[in-house]
Amino acid sequence: MSQDALSDFHPLLRDWFSDSFESPTEVQIASWPRIRNGEHLLITAPTGSGKTLTAFFAAIDAFTKDELPLGQTSVLYVSPLKALNNDIQRNLQGPIAELRRRFDDAGESWADIRTAVRSGDTPQSERQRMIRNRPEILITTPESLSLLLTSVRATQMLATVQTVILDEIHAVLDSRRGAHLMVSLERLVEVAGEVQRIALSATVNPLDKVAHYVGGVSLDGPPRKVGIVETSIKKQIDLEVRFPPPVRDLAEAGESIWPALIEELDTHLQNNQSTLIFSDSRRQCERTTYLLNERADEIVAYAHHGSLSREIRTEVENRLKNGELKGIVATSSLELGIDIGELDEVILMKSPDSVAAAMQRIGRAGHKVGDVSRATFYPMFARDFLDVAVIAKAVAEADIEPVSILEEPLDLLAQTLVSMVAVEDWHVDDVYDVLTRASPYRNLSRRLFDLVVEMLTGKYERSRIRDLRPRIAFDETTQTLSIRKGALMALYANGGTIPDRGYYKMKHAETNTVIGEL
Repeated sequence: MSQDALSDFHPLLRDWFSDSFESPTEVQIASWPRIRNGEHLLITAPTGSGKTLTAFFAAIDAFTKDELPLGQTSVLYVSPLKALNNDIQRNLQGPIAELRRRFDDAGESWADIRTAVRSGDTPQSERQRMIRNRPEILITTPESLSLLLTSVRATQMLATVQTVILDEIHAVLDSRRGAHLMVSLERLVEVAGEVQRIALSATVNPLDKVAHYVGGVSLDGPPRKVGIVETSIKKQIDLEVRFPPPVRDLAEAGESIWPALIEELDTHLQNNQSTLIFSDSRRQCERTTYLLNERADEIVAYAHHGSLSREIRTEVENRLKNGELKGIVATSSLELGIDIGELDEVILMKSPDSVAAAMQRIGRAGHKVGDVSRATFYPMFARDFLDVAVIAKAVAEADIEPVSILEEPLDLLAQTLVSMVAVEDWHVDDVYDVLTRASPYRNLSRRLFDLVVEMLTGKYERSRIRDLRPRIAFDETTQTLSIRKGALMALYANGGTIPDRGYYKMKHAETNTVIGEL
């Protein structure tokens, strides 16, 4: 049955897959025929089930068979992390290069599939190059997708997209970033027509709610039907909850648990080849790293969190992946699927906020299909012990809490209105129709929409709030909305939903290298 799943692929792709993997996973067997049929899909499975390869392998096969055209952007991949996007590009380039060699050796013509990453870190020269020479596969983030749709030339590049892959969709369901992404997809439909949506998610609950969220409403009116693919194979987890041995005595004496905790963590580092320690905060992350290295009299662990520069985070990831480091102490910055190689164990200092987050973190260990994920919880105080007891039991039973989906964020609605009219004038009714096709705004009342339009067109400009000056103009005769001077610059400067933290950059005094932010 597993090899039958490969029967419809190009023979050379089939041979490469068989040489690279033992067999297709359950998720791949169930998904490939439905992807080939053009269905919208929500593919959900534990970490390491081959979800991302499932979507991309089907796309590469379509390029190989001329079912997807070359020389234009046909596949759009969106994930919430820039670092994950860079990983995806690297992980695509390897198989594409191997397949090119196989086709050359067989004397067959190879489809020259090019990939490009578009994010806030992409140099301006590279941004211009990808618009002139359009990649077949474009990799981006929700924020960069919105900015692309605000550019006339970039929108022309996106007009040929046929398939959208939404990775780590579970990570944005309850945030403005998710609403931003869903609205951008409806704007994409306006320029490209209906596109196939393939959403990839860790285990979530309930699935039908997430599928409805991914689908939205079609151009024809009814909700898009999104099929669900889930695995019956449960992730094997070896889970332990521990206190450092002398904790009870220390608590009675009023002393810190840190010396005993660091001793325990150091034991894990020495017993494993690679260990990932999740901490509750950046402060705790730095403290734990410092104490571990101080105890060992050498560098055994590095910190990894959002305040460190991208270059330092990448170096830390690569050092662990290459076996040059015993461990990483991280915040949620490594919760999603950034490639850091194989991990022997995950340590969780303090319980995560949810069962889903705990399972996501634990799944970083034993990442391969069929591997056991080994993890240890270390409660940090008495109340945390109760939280850990509940979460550990729920993880063992795969009892995940229902997802919470953010609906109708009005600040994002205002931002989207400005972004849409920055490209061209819009009839106000058409704008409302596009927005309410996106799931987060499906119940948006026309009255609330009109109030936001009134705010943006200057109804409150005489107030003392400077930010309420008009950003768009409304022609009552034609009922059209258009951009005002200066609004586009404000959008570029303040677009997106990730708040500006107002931090200071910290640089090395001699090399001027950016270390991070404070």
